[in-house]
Amino acid sequence: MRTPAKVRIGDSPDTRVIGPVTQTDIVRFAGAGGDFNPLHHNPEFVAASGFPGVIAMGQMQAGMLAGWVSDTFGVEHVRSFGVRFVAPVFLGDTLTVGGTITAITERDGESLADLDLVVSGAKGPVVTGAATVVVSAT
Repeated sequence: MRTPAKVRIGDSPDTRVIGPVTQTDIVRFAGAGGDFNPLHHNPEFVAASGFPGVIAMGQMQAGMLAGWVSDTFGVEHVRSFGVRFVAPVFLGDTLTVGGTITAITERDGESLADLDLVVSGAKGPVVTGAATVVVSAT
């Protein structure tokens, strides 16, 4: 088991930049997750729906955020994780994934950090969320 990360309230571990998002990224995720909604691959359907272009599925960005949390803190240290989808992601968008430590508490013999999480594109947040992870408070 990895040693818990040493953090303080207000810390923002290194962010991850992903993208630009391609149609291949979306197709690969659709194949892995089984989400074949035409909003993700059919330009005619997308146009009729009122979107300016094909959109990536929200779970793709949630997965990117989950990967950042587990890579940064160790999957064995994740105690909770949740997201909210706030804006669509389009082909060509570049995303920044990260979070900030907002609180540290002790519970059941563990030092737990609460994080505010965000995936942002050029126009602002596309996914927000929260996680609780085991840490070593400094």
